Amino acid sequence: QVQLVEFGGGLVQAGGSLRLSCAASGSIFSISAMGWYRQAPGKQRELVASITSDSSTNYADSVKGRFTISRDSAKNTVALQMNSLKPEDTAVYYCRCRDKGRIYWGQGTQVTVSS
Repeated sequence: QVQLVEFGGGLVQAGGSLRLSCAASGSIFSISAMGWYRQAPGKQRELVASITSDSSTNYADSVKGRFTISRDSAKNTVALQMNSLKPEDTAVYYCRCRDKGRIYWGQGTQVTVSS
C-alpha cells in the first residue's frame, strides 16, 4: 500500500500563488506517473497536471502557463506551483500516483481563490 499526503492548500486572492506538495510513503515499489487532479463542487474530477518518471509533463489547457508540476523521484514527492490563480481554480486538489499498476489517491486539499 502507498499513502499520499498533500500539503499547501488554502485561501488566496485572485492573481496570487500557492504551492501544493504531496509525499508518498509506505510499500513503494517504483512510482511511475504522479499527478494532480481537482474537483470543484458539482463537477467531475479532472486532471490538472501529470509528470512521468522521466519528467515528461502534461497540463490541462486551463492551467497551461500558470501552473508548474515537478517531482523528486528519490523522495517520492510531487509539487504543483500555482501562479496567477483564478476563482475558477477553486476546488479540492488531489494527488495521485501509480505504483506497480495500482492507482493511489491522497485525501485532498482545499484551494479557494477569492475574487
